[in-house]
Amino acid sequence: MKQKKQLAVLVVLLLTAGVIWFLYFDRDRPIVTADAGSATQNPPLLSVENPQLHTDRLKRARETEYKSTGRNIFSLTPPPPPQPPPTPTPEPTDIAPPPPPPPPTLPLKFFGYGTVPNGSARRAFFTDGEEVHVVAEGELLLNRFRILKVGNASLEFEEVSSGRRGTAILEEQGAPPS
Repeated sequence: MKQKKQLAVLVVLLLTAGVIWFLYFDRDRPIVTADAGSATQNPPLLSVENPQLHTDRLKRARETEYKSTGRNIFSLTPPPPPQPPPTPTPEPTDIAPPPPPPPPTLPLKFFGYGTVPNGSARRAFFTDGEEVHVVAEGELLLNRFRILKVGNASLEFEEVSSGRRGTAILEEQGAPPS
């Protein structure tokens, strides 16, 4: 019984294969299309005012350069927002730089200098009218001014807070009133 079933299935399969062969691989039949008559007629021509090529447009299209907007065309993320154009800053015209600050002045009167016999640095003598200050080269005067160099007729000093330099001239004292 088992062999009879197998033989019946084989016959059914062979018949199915034969029908498929007959329907799809039969080359003797002519090919029929749905609207064969309209293919033989000439289609109407398009009305073109100037049939010449537009070479100027072709040249312009070939010379254009690609300018990226910054967006990746292969991703679904939206493009970045456009950046506003930079606003030009108006350049000031004819504005001179501020003048340099005036050199510092000493609030005391420089009235003399002296040296110690053993060859140490010169010392400058200052007065504010009542009190006398004696300061050597390199020392601070009133915690504001550093004495740089004591000369015969002038004195060089530096304001400690700003670093500005100045000079003071040796002032002669008049003769005391008699």
